[in-house]
Amino acid sequence: MLEWDAARLLSSGGEEEPAGFAGRYEALVARRAAREPLHYIVGFREFWGLALEVTPAVLIPRPETELIVEAVLAIVDDSRLFTMIDVCTGSGNVAVAVATERRHARIVAADVSEAALEVARRNAARHGVEGRVTFVHADLFGGLPGSVDLVTVNPPYVPEASARGLQPEVGRYEPGVALFGGADGLHMLERVVREAPALLRPGGHLICEFGFGQEIDVERLIAASGALALVELKRDMQGLARTAVAIRTE
Repeated sequence: MLEWDAARLLSSGGEEEPAGFAGRYEALVARRAAREPLHYIVGFREFWGLALEVTPAVLIPRPETELIVEAVLAIVDDSRLFTMIDVCTGSGNVAVAVATERRHARIVAADVSEAALEVARRNAARHGVEGRVTFVHADLFGGLPGSVDLVTVNPPYVPEASARGLQPEVGRYEPGVALFGGADGLHMLERVVREAPALLRPGGHLICEFGFGQEIDVERLIAASGALALVELKRDMQGLARTAVAIRTE
């Protein structure tokens, strides 16, 4: 509302409120009391140190998804051109973060939601990387170009049976298409492991987020793919496995 940062609040917090402030403030409090996520109310979320626009069209980026960015940066340095596909891009958080860190990155970011892609395009423009990230409307990998160095994906992986147990901030407000991965949560993960190898060059990497307790299933899917080999499982701050890094075999 006031667009003040913390320093301005500390220095000017005793000033008289602007006309009409109280009513606008109370309306925002009422939205939060109804369990609408704070990040939808304020319109942004910090991810990888970047302020990203978020709307109800996109999943609110989580800290654990930064593991994908960490994995990409560990694989490719800033000395060479590389190509990457980021599917289920949502707000564009992974694609934009990688592009800001790697000036030679050329990224295709795809999503099944046109509304999400509009948010992602604005985030890319906001951070000055729109010339190196191309946004494509696609159902996972459908129609995307192949032979790339990296594929990243944060797919929907919440089991539909878990819907009732979600916090209202998640279950009521965040887009179901970005949350739910079928009855057991594995539908999109199975598609990712099955379809991603066709887009990777030999020696290219798939980096994929998954849900709590799904690491055994993900390891099984990768082992059975015949085209991928697991490199590592990356763990979050709680020590939970949340991201798989796999390599396309020859």
